Amino acid sequence: MLVLASASPARRRLLEQAGIAHRVRVSGVDESSVVAADPGQLVQRLAVAKAEAVAAAEGEAVAVLGCDSVLVVEGEVYGKPRDREEAIARWLRMAGGEGVLYTGHALLQGLAETRVAVVSTTLAFAAVDRPEIEAYVASGEPLRCAGGFALEGRGGLFVERIEGCFSNVIGLSLPLLRRWLSACPPRTDR
Repeated sequence: MLVLASASPARRRLLEQAGIAHRVRVSGVDESSVVAADPGQLVQRLAVAKAEAVAAAEGEAVAVLGCDSVLVVEGEVYGKPRDREEAIARWLRMAGGEGVLYTGHALLQGLAETRVAVVSTTLAFAAVDRPEIEAYVASGEPLRCAGGFALEGRGGLFVERIEGCFSNVIGLSLPLLRRWLSACPPRTDR
């Protein structure tokens, strides 16, 4: 069985909808302690750190998937907004523009098997006005999501175009995970 090293309900739903048996164990990794100038390196390091923390607690007999996402807009890296004001300021900057969502993936299967990848997806955002942004932020959804929006929720109304992997924007690339699991399925002896 796959162990998801993430508290993200969106990642859990993706796995459930895809029919991938899993359970969740939150890593407890202090994300602020992991730094990198490049957003791809940042999400890769975070994904590995989360997977390694859970693998250390679980033991060798399980496959552990760690993921982390950030959105980059005009060279600035956006994780989850700290508060309502930050979410509104971000959306005012994002409206009518583009961003790239990076998700780091790390699959650890025992000591010898580790797969790591970063998947990026380009998004074009609608030219929404301040009242629309404030109403969206008031819903609370943007405060729980990397980049300040949930594609599978109300935030999907504000995404005009996606270039790349759709599920990556939600939190993990299902095509990548399928390839990884096809090459080496998780052990089922636990």
